[in-house]
Amino acid sequence: MRAPSIPYSEARASFSWQVPDRLNLGVQVLDAPAAERPDAPAIIDGRSGAVSTFGALADEASRLAGALAKLGARTGDRVAVIAPQGPRTLVIQAAILRAGLVSVPLSERYGRDALAHRMRDSGARFAFVSETGRTGLAGIHGRLPHLEHTIVLDGEVAGALGYEALLADKGTDVPPADTGPDDPCLMIYTSGTTGAAKGALHGHRVLAGHMPGFLFAHGGQVATNDVFYTPADWAWAGGLLNLLFPALASGCPVVAFADAKGFDPQRVVAMMAERGVTHAFLPPTALKLMRAGAKESDLRRIGLRSIMSAGEALGRETYQWAETAFGFPISEAYGQTECNLIIGSSHAFGTTRAGATGKPVPGHDVFVVREDGTETEPGEMGEIAVRSPDPVMFLGYWKADPATERKFLTVPERGTLLMTGDMAMRDVDGFIWFMGRDDDVITSSGHRIGPGEIEDSLTGHPAVSMAAVIGVPDPLRTQIVRAFVVLRDGFEPSDTLATELRAHVRANLAAHEYPRDIRFVDKLPMTTTGKIIRRMLKDVD
Repeated sequence: MRAPSIPYSEARASFSWQVPDRLNLGVQVLDAPAAERPDAPAIIDGRSGAVSTFGALADEASRLAGALAKLGARTGDRVAVIAPQGPRTLVIQAAILRAGLVSVPLSERYGRDALAHRMRDSGARFAFVSETGRTGLAGIHGRLPHLEHTIVLDGEVAGALGYEALLADKGTDVPPADTGPDDPCLMIYTSGTTGAAKGALHGHRVLAGHMPGFLFAHGGQVATNDVFYTPADWAWAGGLLNLLFPALASGCPVVAFADAKGFDPQRVVAMMAERGVTHAFLPPTALKLMRAGAKESDLRRIGLRSIMSAGEALGRETYQWAETAFGFPISEAYGQTECNLIIGSSHAFGTTRAGATGKPVPGHDVFVVREDGTETEPGEMGEIAVRSPDPVMFLGYWKADPATERKFLTVPERGTLLMTGDMAMRDVDGFIWFMGRDDDVITSSGHRIGPGEIEDSLTGHPAVSMAAVIGVPDPLRTQIVRAFVVLRDGFEPSDTLATELRAHVRANLAAHEYPRDIRFVDKLPMTTTGKIIRRMLKDVD
């Protein structure tokens, strides 16, 4: 896929999938680039600048795969990884994948109940843990009958194996497992915004499925001297599959920079400039925090050439600010854990429009449909659906066949569609506008309202840092719009400000969309991936 000489329509028409019969994701990520350029940088430490090469990391991953085999790991075993960004975390992931096991990446930020659910549900026999991850497991270890071996990344801990000792004692090089594209290798849990998190199981083809969207966002091609970074957790599909894995498979180095204190925009901006980051994946939450806490002059000095953003709707206001601040349009993308990077925008391919998510990425057939699967008319809200089969599509939910079956709908004229549960609108030019989850859409006075547009309008006001919108019952209008607003430093909640915010939204959107009820809050409930959990706000009186 090349740009900008090839227009979007031609890129879609000429695209063809090339997924080999035998495929191993661990080989794609480390072994293949190491074979071509063993001394090239793979991971750059964001703090120290220390470099880990492809060759060194691939050799360590091979030895770790051998160590797992000697511990009794069998094909298909689930292996939990609770660790921050860093070269060792990459080695662990690659070793699991090349050994034919199933990686279960889990965030260090999970609370006890969230971690216990995922560990029990996955039935993980092995767990690689940082100090933070070990502390999290300690409180639930007695409730995990499947867990046989805990390997701590740093030091020695009673009752656990040490990573260094494991490699020294058992680590021997082993060849990669002979796996096919549909063999399971990666289980990423859904974010839990709409209920209990489910394990979305992916095959070794998942990276091949992501590559078109990755390249589409970054201009059609990347070079080995490009440098990539994301603040997104490597336990999330966005961190792993939107940036880490595709960048490495392209031979490009990735900067590792995890901050236990949270995302500090000034610190991140300074780090990116120092490490020469050229391409980034920055979720909308990160961009909004940068808008509130970083100077535009500092953002320009980074020297970024492209930014992908996904996870929530970016919105017109943030899009326009970012284009001015960085000097180029942001490449917004859409997907979900089950089927990621299927819609996108790309300045190089002429598919950017402020407020719109984009168009179907070459290689993916995406529709906006009604409940019966028929396609909506331009301007009509419907559900985003993806034609199956698709290389990026999940194999199914772990131990949840009924939920997997409910995810699909067969339509005579289009075949089988994966139904995302996300609502959108398609305009006359084919751009898709994300409106929100089906259960987040507000029905008021006969109108169906997506929360994203209202949130975007609110954050366009100089007093607002973050906003979340829900519908609450109303005897006259069915529902009214309620907004939860986090203010920027220097602004105080008041009735006068609430009135001003209502007028601001009403002036910029439609009369039925303005929030009749505004609540000022210090923070919003969010998943570890930075998505607003609106269902928690619905319980607030």
